Amino acid sequence: MRQYLATMALRTACFIGAYFFEGWLRWVCVALAVVLPYIAVVLVNAVRPRSDDTSMTPVDDPRRQVVHQ
Repeated sequence: MRQYLATMALRTACFIGAYFFEGWLRWVCVALAVVLPYIAVVLVNAVRPRSDDTSMTPVDDPRRQVVHQ
Protein backbone atom coordinates (compact mmCIF):
# COMPACT_ATOMS: atom_id res chain seq x y z
CA MET A 1 0.00 0.00 0.00
CA ARG A 2 2.82 2.41 0.85
CA GLN A 3 4.56 1.68 -2.43
CA TYR A 4 1.36 2.36 -4.37
CA LEU A 5 0.73 5.62 -2.51
CA ALA A 6 4.31 6.76 -3.11
CA THR A 7 3.96 6.06 -6.83
CA MET A 8 0.68 7.95 -6.99
CA ALA A 9 2.25 10.88 -5.11
CA LEU A 10 5.02 10.94 -7.71
CA ARG A 11 2.36 10.89 -10.44
CA THR A 12 0.65 13.88 -8.84
CA ALA A 13 3.99 15.70 -8.73
CA CYS A 14 4.42 14.92 -12.45
CA PHE A 15 1.03 16.47 -13.25
CA ILE A 16 1.96 19.58 -11.28
CA GLY A 17 5.38 19.68 -12.93
CA ALA A 18 3.81 19.36 -16.39
CA TYR A 19 1.81 22.48 -15.66
CA PHE A 20 4.81 24.56 -14.59
CA PHE A 21 7.61 23.26 -16.86
CA GLU A 22 8.11 23.90 -20.54
CA GLY A 23 9.80 22.04 -23.37
CA TRP A 24 11.10 18.50 -23.06
CA LEU A 25 10.73 18.46 -19.26
CA ARG A 26 6.97 18.98 -19.59
CA TRP A 27 6.71 15.98 -21.92
CA VAL A 28 8.78 13.82 -19.57
CA CYS A 29 6.37 14.70 -16.75
CA VAL A 30 3.35 13.90 -18.94
CA ALA A 31 4.87 10.57 -20.01
CA LEU A 32 5.61 9.61 -16.40
CA ALA A 33 2.10 10.62 -15.33
CA VAL A 34 0.69 8.29 -17.98
CA VAL A 35 3.01 5.32 -17.29
CA LEU A 36 3.18 5.46 -13.48
CA PRO A 37 -0.29 3.92 -12.79
CA TYR A 38 0.70 0.82 -14.78
CA ILE A 39 4.00 0.56 -12.92
CA ALA A 40 2.25 1.02 -9.57
CA VAL A 41 -0.24 -1.76 -10.26
CA VAL A 42 2.45 -4.15 -11.48
CA LEU A 43 4.58 -3.49 -8.39
CA VAL A 44 1.64 -3.94 -6.02
CA ASN A 45 0.55 -7.19 -7.67
CA ALA A 46 4.07 -8.63 -7.73
CA VAL A 47 4.00 -11.20 -4.96
CA ARG A 48 6.47 -13.81 -3.90
CA PRO A 49 5.64 -17.35 -4.98
CA ARG A 50 4.00 -19.52 -2.35
CA SER A 51 5.97 -22.19 -0.62
CA ASP A 52 5.43 -25.85 -1.55
CA ASP A 53 3.71 -26.49 1.78
CA THR A 54 0.07 -25.87 0.96
CA SER A 55 -1.34 -27.88 3.84
CA MET A 56 -3.57 -26.11 6.29
CA THR A 57 -3.07 -26.50 10.01
CA PRO A 58 -5.88 -26.03 12.51
CA VAL A 59 -5.76 -23.15 14.95
CA ASP A 60 -5.32 -24.35 18.53
CA ASP A 61 -6.28 -21.06 20.12
CA PRO A 62 -9.22 -21.73 22.52
CA ARG A 63 -10.37 -18.13 22.17
CA ARG A 64 -11.19 -18.77 18.51
CA GLN A 65 -13.32 -21.86 19.08
CA VAL A 66 -16.98 -21.59 18.18
CA VAL A 67 -19.34 -22.41 21.01
CA HIS A 68 -22.55 -24.15 19.88
CA GLN A 69 -25.50 -24.00 22.22
